Amino acid sequence: MPVTSRPQAQVRSQPLDAALADALQRLRAAARPEQLQAMAGFGLVGTGRLGLAVPSLRALGKQLGPDHELALALWDSGIPDAQILASLLAEPERLTAAEMDHWTRGMQAWDVCDQACLNALRRSPLSWARIPVWAAAEPEFVKRAAFSLLAVLAVHDKQRADADFIARLPLIEAAADDPRNFVKKSVNWALRQIGKRNALLRAEAVALARRLRERPEAAARWIAHDALRELAAQPPSRSGGGFDKP
Repeated sequence: MPVTSRPQAQVRSQPLDAALADALQRLRAAARPEQLQAMAGFGLVGTGRLGLAVPSLRALGKQLGPDHELALALWDSGIPDAQILASLLAEPERLTAAEMDHWTRGMQAWDVCDQACLNALRRSPLSWARIPVWAAAEPEFVKRAAFSLLAVLAVHDKQRADADFIARLPLIEAAADDPRNFVKKSVNWALRQIGKRNALLRAEAVALARRLRERPEAAARWIAHDALRELAAQPPSRSGGGFDKP
């Protein structure tokens, strides 16, 4: 997949440790602790969360980046807001498979997972190959990352061949029995976004959903019914659709 064009990395005017301290200070200055309880009700949790809204993080990302080393350091802070900011600062073509795997293991919430996939991971030339690796993993957010990444690629990777998406459908079928909320919703999201690319992929996605509808697992049946409701209700589009909630 061609790497999507992004602004060129800036030359940082201060050492990495100073830049990290400055970025964290900016994040803490914008913290919204009064929002944390409400955010937790939507699954937006994680140790040290500061309560920043995504538009605020995007604005800060434009001020600071791109800066790959700073992105890696922010991710390792473990603060969910800092990790979303990291995904905005990262230079995707510089991400290694080990770094991408490390990121998935450090995810504590669905928004961090999905924003990382949307902002950085899907832009990496290594992204497509990580999907089956993460789909086979057991940790909840590593597995979610596989299918969230597949969903955002279905929307944004306009040049990807239909055959490549068809080849990933067995991963959806295999994971459809996972009852964990944040896994089954990402599996469902990937199936729906693939089905919305065009008529051929919709037919393949509908056929898979119909098989899942006959499965004994409650998660598989939920995925099937939700996907069929959407795929049957609207025509396919090459634009794929928008960014879903969990």
